[in-house]
Amino acid sequence: MKNIKRILAILLAVTLIAAYPAGASALSLEGGIEPIKEQFVSGEGPVAGDYSIDYRYFSPVKENDTTKYPLVVWLHGMGDGKEDGTQVAKSNIAYWASDEFQSRFEPSGGAFILAARSREENNNFWGNDLVEPLRAAIDDFIEKNKANIDLSRIYVGGYSMGGKMTYKMAIAYPELFAAAFPICPAWSPSDEMLEKIADMPIWLTSSRRDPLVNYYLAVSPTWDRLVEISNVPEKCRFSTLTKVCYEDGKATSSSHHAWFAVNHDLFSAENGDYPYMTTVNGVGENVKLEYPDGMISWLSAQTSDYDGAKGVGSGNVSVDDSTSMIYVDSFFGFFELLFNAVLKLLRIK
Repeated sequence: MKNIKRILAILLAVTLIAAYPAGASALSLEGGIEPIKEQFVSGEGPVAGDYSIDYRYFSPVKENDTTKYPLVVWLHGMGDGKEDGTQVAKSNIAYWASDEFQSRFEPSGGAFILAARSREENNNFWGNDLVEPLRAAIDDFIEKNKANIDLSRIYVGGYSMGGKMTYKMAIAYPELFAAAFPICPAWSPSDEMLEKIADMPIWLTSSRRDPLVNYYLAVSPTWDRLVEISNVPEKCRFSTLTKVCYEDGKATSSSHHAWFAVNHDLFSAENGDYPYMTTVNGVGENVKLEYPDGMISWLSAQTSDYDGAKGVGSGNVSVDDSTSMIYVDSFFGFFELLFNAVLKLLRIK
């Protein structure tokens, strides 16, 4: 009888351990994305420049965990930051908090995800005055989680207006980020600004049919200038979508929504080639993504020498500079971009 009780006790313990994993575990993709989104917790940074940035975040840390994990800073687009939680709800970045996607962060087997929110008060869509408070929020988050954050693996990415802010944050604080991944970025930095990130690996993603951020007049010319200036062009990548779809091949509601490809780590639902997508590196070579090595694996391979020093002011970005969705500096600049785009198309043909 005692042996039977002992066996039953062991079986019960094993069942409980399997059913209730310790710590803040990620979730399986089989249950859908909504339960994964609920794993994101609210937080807020300190006031800096008369403003504070709040955020939702996912932590991979389990009880008594001493692992050092990367930190991914995720920045939303226009309209997706008005209410707390929309910066996670309006994209599928929560996929990156699933068991499957967390396991792709090597060698840690997981990563923090900090989805910041601009609040969009007074139509402030990631303006320059938010650079300093966003850095303050990141610094504060690092301080609160310093026991488990790998300082050499901090990454920043975002879409549309968040893609613009991705560029600005990388330019403002190039020492902080090991890599950046702007998606259909609603801004084209000057050559002088791009020189600030000449040593940073960049993965750019966009659609040729984007109705809001023009591929031929804005995104592609920026890529050309970026790789010309870059000291690490072989580490830079550019993914182009000819049609924007979800991972299951169903078309999104707009060809602007290239971030859904990145949200699924640039693989299809069957872990094959993402629909209608090609990728090149900065030296002009085609890049064939082989599951499971997509963008997450690329990010994990990039490191910096960041020592944990906090940011000072708005870094290399002036609060007084005008940075809007206009991609050219003047009337004549528009025709210069148009002329260069036509020449590029002729060369392609």
